[in-house]
Amino acid sequence: MTLEILNDFYSVYQFDSDYKLDNIFQNNEFFSITRTKDELSVVAKEKSFDNFIKSETGWRILKITGILDFSLTGIISNISSILSEANISVFVISTFNTDYVMVKNETLEKTVEALRGNGYEVAGVSPN
Repeated sequence: MTLEILNDFYSVYQFDSDYKLDNIFQNNEFFSITRTKDELSVVAKEKSFDNFIKSETGWRILKITGILDFSLTGIISNISSILSEANISVFVISTFNTDYVMVKNETLEKTVEALRGNGYEVAGVSPN
């Protein structure tokens, strides 16, 4: 299985649940929006917003390449177990087609080493 490192640095932003998003996503290769009754969370390129409650910066995204069928099991469990053993924290986002694993940039090199050491291919930009 191959994971591809996306080019940009990302942040996780928190907003009030009733915050109205502008159409700023046109220049984002990747973004994710989750709204609950309690909050609005957005993952987007760093410096995409100014008006947030909190943000966590410095994330890199690894995309599991290809389309994953819903009947497949254990992919995220296996990846997160490998990274947990390497003491690497993850933030996971799933879409209809595939999954994305976010790690902090300072752990990206260690992430790539751990995944490659367990049989995964990792493609994309360099860790720095």
